[in-house]
Amino acid sequence: MTQSIPPESPQTPDNTPPSDDDATLVTVAERPTEPAATVLVSILADAGIRAVAVGGFTAGFVAEAPGWVQVKTFERDAEKAREIIAQIKAEPLDF
Repeated sequence: MTQSIPPESPQTPDNTPPSDDDATLVTVAERPTEPAATVLVSILADAGIRAVAVGGFTAGFVAEAPGWVQVKTFERDAEKAREIIAQIKAEPLDF
């Protein structure tokens, strides 16, 4: 199951809604399972970054085409998303 990126609410300078039709999605992380990718999508959403998990349907396959779930953001948000992901990796786990 994949998630869609919700519409953006801010307006452009000429008061027309921004169009993401031509926006480019880039992969900022890969996770072995859809739940792990969904957690990352939620963390990014909390930081104001719209993200989507892609490839959950095939991630669990052990057949010819195994894959990971990709976490994608708009290209304009990718650098900030990668910084947040790096911070998460640097933080020690607190059990």
